[in-house]
Amino acid sequence: MSTTAAKSAQWAFKGIDSSGKKVKGVLDASSEAQAIQQLKNRAIIPEKLAEKGAGTGLNQEINIPGLEKRPSLKDLALLTRQLATMVSAGVSLLRALNIVQAQIDNTMLRRTVADIAARVEGGASFSTALEEFPLIIPPIMVHLVRAGETGGFLDRSLVMVADNFEAETKLRSKVKAALTYPIVVLIVALLAVAAMLIFIVPVFEKMFADLGGTLPAPTQLLVDLSHAMPIVLPILLVLGVAWAIWWGRNKNTEAVRRVVDPLKLKVPVFGKLNTKIALTRFTRNFATMLASGVPILQALSIVGATSDNHVISSSLRKVQDGVREGRPIGESLAQAEIFPDMLVQMVGIGEESGSIDQMLEKTADFYDDEVETMSSQLTAMLEPLMIVFMGGLLGFMIVALYMPMFMIFQEIQSM
Repeated sequence: MSTTAAKSAQWAFKGIDSSGKKVKGVLDASSEAQAIQQLKNRAIIPEKLAEKGAGTGLNQEINIPGLEKRPSLKDLALLTRQLATMVSAGVSLLRALNIVQAQIDNTMLRRTVADIAARVEGGASFSTALEEFPLIIPPIMVHLVRAGETGGFLDRSLVMVADNFEAETKLRSKVKAALTYPIVVLIVALLAVAAMLIFIVPVFEKMFADLGGTLPAPTQLLVDLSHAMPIVLPILLVLGVAWAIWWGRNKNTEAVRRVVDPLKLKVPVFGKLNTKIALTRFTRNFATMLASGVPILQALSIVGATSDNHVISSSLRKVQDGVREGRPIGESLAQAEIFPDMLVQMVGIGEESGSIDQMLEKTADFYDDEVETMSSQLTAMLEPLMIVFMGGLLGFMIVALYMPMFMIFQEIQSM
């Protein structure tokens, strides 16, 4: 006789834990009785328990694959900080996971944490459970947690992960702040130009046709662009959507990154900023890995994969080869052009003094300050340039539209 395994379902619950605090979350169970038993095992008294998806209409949670909001690095930083605080206070890891799960706003991350808690409850190690969700959990978190589990300092490793994520979040915020203004101004300028070509230029064109005569070259250029807009604009929109879809699918492939990433470091104005960002990310991640006790070769492999730049990752593969051959890290870094002399010297001093992680942390702080300074300078420089660009573009269009009138007035005055 064959038996069929009961189908697992998700159950949303609200209850009170052993400390008297109200909690809520989602768990996987094949039946209501099994869900209640899981809550009892977690020392949670259920107040409400319902199978997710069992409702209808507005009561039913709708999850469309591919459209769920992915958790941000800020969400992960908050998660790890909460876990580190509770584990440091003596709360068991499983209970800490169940508590933070109820406080997570992001649906995808909350479901992931529930799955991780279920695996930990089933006997898996925390790092092994994290490793099963590579699209949500960054590799650096998996390896730092594994190092903490092995060395018996999980709470400190979680603090390192939280510090790393928070620093990365701060770095990204600085970059976004530097780029937001020029991007917004450029979009506004393009929209203004398109609106004038579509709605305003045809009005002037009709008036010019009634007046007769030959249009000046700038005016004729605007008229020709206006005629082309009904054809060109849909083509540009289709190409833009097609490019966005292609880029979303291929931006992380080896072939694309081999071409694009070097350009990011060489592009005028933004190249130096991108280089500082890549170096900041590398030095901070490398310092964190070494401070947690991860072996150097493994740490180099991980920070190369998380550097988000093909130039850094390919250079670190060569550094790994040098370290395997017995050469010092500083000497191996010096062979790659991407790493500045200051970084090489700081690593060399750290190797000699046995404090390479501290030297890397100081270097990361230095580059972080450099990024902040360059971001502020870039914003201050781009603001007037973008204003001049937008004013010049719109000014050219206005002058071009009124040039035929000026010519007519000159002819009338000369008569």
